[in-house]
Amino acid sequence: MHHIKIFTDGSSRGNPGPGGYGVIMISGNHRKELSQGFRLTTNNRMELMAVIIGLEAIKNADCVIDIYSDSKYVVESIEKKWVFGWVKKGFAGKKNPDLWKRFLTIYAKHKVKFHWIKGHNEHPENERCDVLATEAADGYELQIDTGYQSGK
Repeated sequence: MHHIKIFTDGSSRGNPGPGGYGVIMISGNHRKELSQGFRLTTNNRMELMAVIIGLEAIKNADCVIDIYSDSKYVVESIEKKWVFGWVKKGFAGKKNPDLWKRFLTIYAKHKVKFHWIKGHNEHPENERCDVLATEAADGYELQIDTGYQSGK
């Protein structure tokens, strides 16, 4: 069984504003970085998008995955099982249902454990994810966050 560590961060320049995510994936001696920027989004969407992109990048099923995030929004929503209550209520009154549904689809394929880490605390991978996310948000080839913009 593969063990993978995923470090994530999201950023937005204004909330809403241009945003981006950064992901670092580590498995054994292999390391991969992913990032993307969006024209108009929110910080919480980018934090959750980073987790989704990291999980979707895994090619093998049934992996053991440790996800490290500085987003209490993401970590507590899963670890405290709030998101599963939101599902039962059809996400009524909740933000980002498109991303939470996407997350839950890929989350079910693996054994995932979340770890909250304090942001901007000199944790090397978290700091690098922050750089990836902010550079992506400041980039020139920004994508449209269709889930956000169509929900406006």
